[in-house]
Amino acid sequence: MKICIVGAGAIGACFGLELAEGGADVSLIARGPHLAAMQAKGVRVRAGGEERRAEVRATNDPAELGPQDAVIITLKAHSVPSICPRLVPLLGPETAVVTASNGVPWWYFHRLEGPWEGRRIAAVDPDGAQWETIGPERAIGCVVYAAGEIVEPGVIEVAAHLSQKRLPLGEPDGTRSERALALSKAFMAAGYKAPVRTDIRSDIWVKLWGNLAFNPVSALTGATLEDIARDAGTRAVVRAMMVEGQAVGEALGARFAIDVEKRIAGAEGVGAHRTSMLQDLALGRPMEIDALVGAVCELGRLVEVPTPAIDMVYALVKQRAAEAGCLSG
Repeated sequence: MKICIVGAGAIGACFGLELAEGGADVSLIARGPHLAAMQAKGVRVRAGGEERRAEVRATNDPAELGPQDAVIITLKAHSVPSICPRLVPLLGPETAVVTASNGVPWWYFHRLEGPWEGRRIAAVDPDGAQWETIGPERAIGCVVYAAGEIVEPGVIEVAAHLSQKRLPLGEPDGTRSERALALSKAFMAAGYKAPVRTDIRSDIWVKLWGNLAFNPVSALTGATLEDIARDAGTRAVVRAMMVEGQAVGEALGARFAIDVEKRIAGAEGVGAHRTSMLQDLALGRPMEIDALVGAVCELGRLVEVPTPAIDMVYALVKQRAAEAGCLSG
């Protein structure tokens, strides 16, 4: 299977190494010193005191690679619209595009039965670049449960205590298509549990559920997951946001397999972890606000579910990001 990973940072490069080891024909799109190091020395992934290395084709020019069987986008959601024109050489008539970004996916309403089928989400695709260039018919959803960082160019350190070797996949229409099953097989060969779900949106919501609350609250307070969960005041804030988020998700047909207290306890159990949004703020990088928070506000208005706590935190974290020069877009 011919697979290109776009945005081969920590998670994307790790996927590349593992898929290549599983027998896939993998290419990576990256840039800068990280790209140069992977071109010179291959991809190196460290986990549990061991290092694995693989030679994987890497470039910054998608035109070199041609149409793919699958394109996996591991960029943060706010970075995708601007790179859409560069993706065109990778897209053949049968190419599947896996959206491996956190948050509400831009294709959410594609082939979702109900009054909003085909609706576009301004918070994640403001100019329609993804809908028009990638096309919702190519989209396959997934949920990533991996964490890692680039510790030096070309070298990824996997955070084992934050990572799970599972990657649920799913078609927007819930079918077990041949292309989804082929991707599942490729990831299983790479060592993942990669079931093809009939309701990938519910999987997306369960991960988003915690991110929409803990990420912005951590950016506003500087606190870790366990500190937010153990403080009565901030725990109440994230709980209120998550209750509102669950109401929005359920109004759209999503199912939540656990209750809010267990989801908060799970975040607390991760320990002294600094969320990705807090890390981006500290490093002066654009923050993943709209896909994780703004999109839920937008969906709440659509289904007429009030989201006062989410709206308030969204306004505060956007202002915090703007003052720090980290507001995406």
